Amino acid sequence: MSNILDILQETADPNPSILGKILDLTEEEVVAQLETLRSEGTLLGWVPLLHPSKKEINLVRAVIEVKISPEREGGFDRLAHRISKFEEVEACHLMSGGYDLMVIVQGKNLHTVASFVSERLATIEGVLSTATHFLLRSYKEHGHLLSKDGENPEKPPVSA
Repeated sequence: MSNILDILQETADPNPSILGKILDLTEEEVVAQLETLRSEGTLLGWVPLLHPSKKEINLVRAVIEVKISPEREGGFDRLAHRISKFEEVEACHLMSGGYDLMVIVQGKNLHTVASFVSERLATIEGVLSTATHFLLRSYKEHGHLLSKDGENPEKPPVSA
């Protein structure tokens, strides 16, 4: 099963006939393995990797450092799950170091992200502090370089 996971992670192409040729399996065997991976909760889905500057819609992304107060029985889990459920939250990770959670959010513009942080995230009981860092430009996403050395891309969308 790890072969199919490796290939899916590299190509993000769920086409069973292509995967079957790569893995030397029948299409039915690939479909069965994919179903098993889905039912186990191993394969959650996949998304295409799009170049940020080529997208029709420019969304603002931010990394938010969140310090939270751990709870007696659940530690950080209850608050982390609550924060993860917000529509604006793209990712939420428990971290070691100077803060507890790294939350990646996206919004239509700087104001919507800032409003989310100040009105919805920072006001949650148990959130002690937040520090917001707006992403200005991405150079590499999911192992793929987004520009070549010496390329002079336009101004980052956040600075417009």
